[in-house]
Amino acid sequence: MRIVIADDQKRTRQSLKALLSTSLPGSEIREAADGAEALRLAEDTHPDLVVMDIRMPGVDGITATRGIKSRWPDIRVLALSLDPTLRDAALAAGADVFVGKGESPDLLLCAISSLL
Repeated sequence: MRIVIADDQKRTRQSLKALLSTSLPGSEIREAADGAEALRLAEDTHPDLVVMDIRMPGVDGITATRGIKSRWPDIRVLALSLDPTLRDAALAAGADVFVGKGESPDLLLCAISSLL
């Protein structure tokens, strides 16, 4: 499985990578610090899943999600945000599911399992 984690916070990317590496052993996990990098990685690696932070500087997660889903509709996008009011915008942009950053790791893994 190929996964891209897009988040502007390095610590968040590292935590998500550790969780996913343990839960989905053997997965190839790449990291993007913003939406533009997530788009480049989507084009280069055609991942099965993108875990996308919604609020990032430069190209935000809404714009990146829209770009990914318009070009590669088969790539699953899980949107993440501390702000639950962004849920509708993320889903309208094409995200397959929205999870709040404050939710438990089990809920995040359950949401990922539902996409794969």
